[in-house]
Order: sequence, then structure tokens, then C-alpha cells
Amino acid sequence: MKYSGLNYKFSVLFLALILIISCGGGSDDSDPIDTSTPSNLTLTANLAGANTNNPNGDGSGTVIFNFSADNATSYKINFGNGETSETSSNSISYTYTGGGITNYNVYVSAYKADKFVTKNITITIKVNTGLIFSDEFDAPGSPNTRKWTYDTGAGGWGNSESQYYTNRTDNVVIANGILKITTKKESYEGAEYTSTRMKTQGKFDFKYGKVEVRAKLPLGGGTWPAIWMLGSNISTVGWPACGEVDIMEHAGNRQGIVQSAMHTPSSYGNTSNLGSQTLADVSTAFHVYAVEWTSEKMTFSVDGVVHYTYNPATKNSSTWPFDAKQFLILNVAMGGTFGGTIDPAFTQSSMEIDYVRVYQ
Repeated sequence: MKYSGLNYKFSVLFLALILIISCGGGSDDSDPIDTSTPSNLTLTANLAGANTNNPNGDGSGTVIFNFSADNATSYKINFGNGETSETSSNSISYTYTGGGITNYNVYVSAYKADKFVTKNITITIKVNTGLIFSDEFDAPGSPNTRKWTYDTGAGGWGNSESQYYTNRTDNVVIANGILKITTKKESYEGAEYTSTRMKTQGKFDFKYGKVEVRAKLPLGGGTWPAIWMLGSNISTVGWPACGEVDIMEHAGNRQGIVQSAMHTPSSYGNTSNLGSQTLADVSTAFHVYAVEWTSEKMTFSVDGVVHYTYNPATKNSSTWPFDAKQFLILNVAMGGTFGGTIDPAFTQSSMEIDYVRVYQ
């Protein structure tokens, strides 16, 4: 059968319509969104204590960086001073040291596999002169692993303590700008109590300077909170040859009496080198516990009130092993040689720490 002209034209139009439909007419297909590379990276910096009168912060040197990006799985931050850190969270706290007012060009890179984007900001930070270490505990969650590590286990290292030291957030956590070391009555790994002993060993140590720790102490018979230091050479010379400096220790069975003590080869264990003062509100109010360490003496104070000075007339390895670096320790023990009898009604209590600062 022969096609008429009209039939031919109709056939051509029909075929064209089919072609249009088959090539996407009636379909909602579009180019897929690229999710292989992070995008929309933001970066902000919150300086601790910054206000109209202190636009560069309160001198602690602490900054909380907040950042986010679409499609990112991790971040790497360069703090502008040669130090870097990696995280999968959207926030990180960092403390600058060195003294004075300094500009830092900070970079953050958002990563997904090997794809990344980068953003930078410039910040101006004030650091109190002489501040060489600080933790203001502004970032919630676990303590900063660049600054702190842990002793874990039971037994109390010769002090007959009853707790098992862990690094769980059940026992150590930062919330609302406060570090809490919580001792709990619970069965754990054969022990009847749990707590935390954290330290700067291998992270930070120093020789000579002033340590300030603002803290509120736990309550309960048997609690034994301590803020103290050990010589960094303990792994080679042992204890007490390394020297121990107890900036503050307290026993809940002697509520209100805070003590400072020195342990050296000439006097250790039940040492005679100690001093104390009485504070009625150690478990309800924060106080600043401090030691000032020079080449000649150690001076201990609470809120600036001195209660003990260690200054032996003869300084040698037996009386003064304090010409080498020391590291910091924070812990709460239960019972033991100093904590004594544990109240059977005890359930849990915390040592709360606002900040740790070291000046030189």
C-alpha cells in the first residue's frame, strides 16, 4: 500500500514524538549530586573569656574551634604554630602557650577519603606571661589525649587502695567546663570501687615553676583525692628516688584538712616533710591549690595562703631529687594507707577541677 502525503507527514511527526519521549521527555532524571568531595566548610573560633574588655581572651590561651562541612567524615586542623590534630567531631579545644599577644593563621581541612577542602582564619590570642601548660576543660567529653594519659588497674601501687582505675567516661568526663573524676561503688574487674588516675607523663613535664589547680573535693569516708607530681625519671631510678610532690591530698575521714607533702629517699611513705591547713568548705566550694617550685624550695598554698615550705638545709639526691623534670597527676583513690576506712554507705562522689595551669 502506498503512503499518501498526509500519511507520510503524520508518520514523521509520530516518529519525532516517540524520539523525544525516549530521550527524556516524561522522565525526571538529572545529574547526580557529587558527594565525593566535602563542601560548605565553615570554621569559627571562640576564645576563652573573650569580651569587650578582653577581645583576645582571658590570658589562658584556650580556644574552642568549631567546624563543619557537608559530606565530611574527618577533619585535620593546623593551629598555626606547627601543631596539628585530627578529629571526626565538629569541635576541638586547644591551649596556646608562650606569653603575650600573638596572631595565628589556623587552617582546617575537611576530608572524605582522599578528597578534601580547606578553610583558614586568623586569630589573635592573649597568653599570660609564663604560662607553659594549661587545661581549662572547655571541650565536653573525654579529656584531651594530647595532654593526658592514664594509669589503669587495681591495687593502688603499694597503698592498699580499694578502687580499680579506669579511663571510662563513667569515671572521668568533662561537662560544662569542669573535669569530673568520679569514684563509684561498683563491682568491676574484681574491685569494689572504680575511679580514675590521669597524668601528663609522656605528654608534658617541666622543671621549676608554679602549678595552680582550682578544684572542689569529693565527700565521703574513705575518699582520697590528690593533686601531685612525680619525677619523669621514675622509670629509670624508681620511687622515691625520682621524688614525689603532693600538692594537695585530702582524706574524707579527716574532712576539711588539706595536706601537702614531700617524698624523697630521706623521708617517704609516712613522711615527716608535710604541712596542712583547715578549710571547712573543701567539698562545697572551689579552691586554688598551688605549689611554687624553685631551685631552692617548694612552697605550698591554698588560695594564696601558704601552709608549708620545704627547704632542706642540705640538698643532695637524698633530700632534693627536684632538679629534674616532673609530670602532673590527678586522681581519687578509695581507702588505702591514707584514705582509711571506707564508709559502707558510700555510693559515689567526684573531685571537680576547673583548670590546671603551669607557669614558669
